[in-house]
Amino acid sequence: MAPIDPVRLTADLIRCPSVTPVEGGALQMLQELLSQAGFTCTRVDRGGISNLFARWGDKGHGRSFGFNGHTDVVPLGDEAAWTMPPFGAEIKDGVMYGRGATDMKSGVAAFAAAAIDFVTDTPPDGAVILTITGDEEGDAIDGTTALLDHMAETGEKMDVCLVGEPTCPTTMGEMIKVGRRGSMSAWFTVTGKQGHSAYPHRANNPLNAMARLMDRLASHQLDQGTDHFDASTLAVVTIDTGNPATNVIPAQSRATVNIRFNDSHSGASLSSWLQSEVDRVTAEFGVSIEMKIKISGESFLTPPGALSDLVAGAVEAETGIKPELSTTGGTSDARFVKHHCPVVEFGLVGKTMHQVDECVPVEQITQLKSIYARILKDYFA
Repeated sequence: MAPIDPVRLTADLIRCPSVTPVEGGALQMLQELLSQAGFTCTRVDRGGISNLFARWGDKGHGRSFGFNGHTDVVPLGDEAAWTMPPFGAEIKDGVMYGRGATDMKSGVAAFAAAAIDFVTDTPPDGAVILTITGDEEGDAIDGTTALLDHMAETGEKMDVCLVGEPTCPTTMGEMIKVGRRGSMSAWFTVTGKQGHSAYPHRANNPLNAMARLMDRLASHQLDQGTDHFDASTLAVVTIDTGNPATNVIPAQSRATVNIRFNDSHSGASLSSWLQSEVDRVTAEFGVSIEMKIKISGESFLTPPGALSDLVAGAVEAETGIKPELSTTGGTSDARFVKHHCPVVEFGLVGKTMHQVDECVPVEQITQLKSIYARILKDYFA
């Protein structure tokens, strides 16, 4: 079998319009390619989401190395603002353009190409497993979690896993993610009493309570950071009242906050703190406050060791750069994989992900395949 060109495969994947939750043909294409290379492929579709599990090698025989990634992409935004076809995968001045070019069809193409060439040229004494989801950019309820549930039900196991998300801020090779902050959002509805703005004593303005609550939350220092994490953050992302009149005190006001937290907190501990602040403001202003919370993921850390050393060594060998071990950024599907096995993340420079005219230098795709190939070679050496 001829070597797989990761640039061509990236282009083929970009041309699949796989905006979450649409599969768009991307997973079908990968399934056909991997099956031809001797991978046992299983579609693990759940809740209207398409996922692909692929394994080369006998189950339970020898060590297993896993890759995880996604082929779904975020919406285009203002399509008229794109200067290149968003699903065209056109190359201009050595740069490929298209939705998913960076996040993360290039990463999937690179690890699929590396895995196929590796098992074809130097069949390892063990298994190579690819878990590819179509629900990373969405709610992530039926994506990687469905794949992990499938693995638990069928006795499949990854000993270690590498997630191919973009991890480098500006230069290829500069950063590996060994953990991620937790993420949670809280929605508040403050209800007072509507009235005339000339007679505020006859009303109970919910905005006064909301302003106090948001100020208390936003001005509170959650922590000063930990050994492997930056300080936790809370951002007030919206305050909505919808009152067009200047002579009416409204009855309700709504607000939302998002918290990114390190390993000195949990979703439960932060929920308890938020409730205590709500109770305090409720008592102070005599309003009622409803709070709803969604915890998207807890913080986690894969302690620096054998896996991070393996990946860092391959990155440095291929790029000449010794990568930093980091826990910055948002959430990824590594937050689910960490329950299954040790996991780290390494991928491309992510400067244009989710942007109009998302793009990737084609040389980075080829370089990323070489890094993933070296990781496989060193792991099974």
